[in-house]
Amino acid sequence: MAETSPVQTKLQALLHASWRAALIIALGAMAALGFRPLGLWPAMLLGVAALVWLVARAPSWHRAALIGWLWGVGHFSVGNSWIAAAFTYQAKMPGWLGGIAVVLLSLYLAVFPALAAGASWFVRRAPLALVPGFAGAWVVSEWLRSWLFTGFAWNPLGVALMGDDSHVGLAMLLPWLGTYALSGLAAGLAAAIAVGVMVWPARRPQAAVLVAVPAVLTGGALLWPAPSHLAEGHVAYTLVQPNITQEVLNDPANFEAQFQQTARLSLPVHGRDRRILLWPESGVPDFMRDGYPVWFYESTAYGDPDLARQRLGRVAGARSVLLTGSVDLDIKGKEAVSGQNVITALDGQGRIIGSYAKAHLVPYGEYLPMREILKPLGLARLVPGEIDFRAGPGPRTVDLADLGRAGMQICYEIIFSGQVVDRDHRPDYIVNPSNDGWFGDWGPPQHLAQARMRAIEEGLPVLRSTTNGVSAVVDADGLIRHAAPRGTGARFDGFVPPAHAATLFARMGNTLPLVWAVLLLGGSALVLRRKEA
Repeated sequence: MAETSPVQTKLQALLHASWRAALIIALGAMAALGFRPLGLWPAMLLGVAALVWLVARAPSWHRAALIGWLWGVGHFSVGNSWIAAAFTYQAKMPGWLGGIAVVLLSLYLAVFPALAAGASWFVRRAPLALVPGFAGAWVVSEWLRSWLFTGFAWNPLGVALMGDDSHVGLAMLLPWLGTYALSGLAAGLAAAIAVGVMVWPARRPQAAVLVAVPAVLTGGALLWPAPSHLAEGHVAYTLVQPNITQEVLNDPANFEAQFQQTARLSLPVHGRDRRILLWPESGVPDFMRDGYPVWFYESTAYGDPDLARQRLGRVAGARSVLLTGSVDLDIKGKEAVSGQNVITALDGQGRIIGSYAKAHLVPYGEYLPMREILKPLGLARLVPGEIDFRAGPGPRTVDLADLGRAGMQICYEIIFSGQVVDRDHRPDYIVNPSNDGWFGDWGPPQHLAQARMRAIEEGLPVLRSTTNGVSAVVDADGLIRHAAPRGTGARFDGFVPPAHAATLFARMGNTLPLVWAVLLLGGSALVLRRKEA
């Protein structure tokens, strides 16, 4: 029998490692199938359970961290695949770069599952300690992901525990947990399955319970009946989805047609003319602030702001308030040097009665980090234009008198748990205009699911108007009262669902999930100590 050469041995080892890495990446990808639009929560539980099982068998903490990182690459590549669609709308960037961007982002985001995996390896000696240990480590890792380097909190693990439009599943616990602790619960349920498999040969009854409880608990919660009576508030609204696609949204030749399209869906209803009228982000191409120099209007496709405001006031109606996405510019000399993505509140006479500037901007979407270095390399940002947006000061509540106190969050901001409400001036509802037109097929339903989480944990209804879907009215229990699918023009009329009293999360913010993390990690340490005593 011929001896295996050293080169063959190394190649075989490399092949084995490659197949193992591919399997781990595939398990992370499988877990992402729990997110919208598929919502396959068993795939999420099994994918995370496999990660915990592999971590427990790892020979060292850094090998466990590597396993977590590979798993995260697959998980975020699938969950964030919609980002690739954004590159198809930017002439300055080739479409094929979108797939590369998704993977590059995933290489960074995978650091956070790696942290959770590496930390939980230290309690592997006591299998039961892995359940609270992994759950607590996951809470901390997701919290870090939400703010480190400006944060990217998209698709927290716990969102896979949410049900369909009329069921909220285990997301009903959000007022007492917060988003990141709900993700910890999802991680803990998956870890229980893994531990059940690990102890099966020696303790079959206990193992059966550990494997069965997560499935029964999650599945049962998803079937929990919705309230039979849905309360209505007293503030009338009209919410408009004009169905303007990303391909034509920023073309000045289409501005007037877009306005007419939106206006036709916005006319007052007899007997309900005192209302808030909700238009999406990018709802108005006109600049509505006074003070821009005359040359600006002479050299652009935009008209006089006073005339624009008066026309908008007439569309809204004398007694209505229009809340619409728009842009404010900062002019210096003879050029625009920066801008703000804003919600502008206009009364029926076309007067600006309030506004909100987006605080959580999208890197490479609304500003180019390190512009001086990256622009010469051809790395333009994803949206048209040559200027960067600047951030507003943070969550704000705008008092609209008898139309209630409106909290405002623009587009992607709604995903940041604990950062969407001015806690000193609690609103009656949250307005979330968005442009999801460049989010592909998977991004919009994921975006809506995360908006539902904000409604539940804050105890506030959320009203989302988008350019071409998914627009929705979400009540304070996270149930969808109205929704318009992508690619359709739609209008909803109704009364804003009532808010709940401030939840525990609304009072504590992200201190609450961190308290849960400390309790879980402390419980894990206690189990480990008792085993080693």
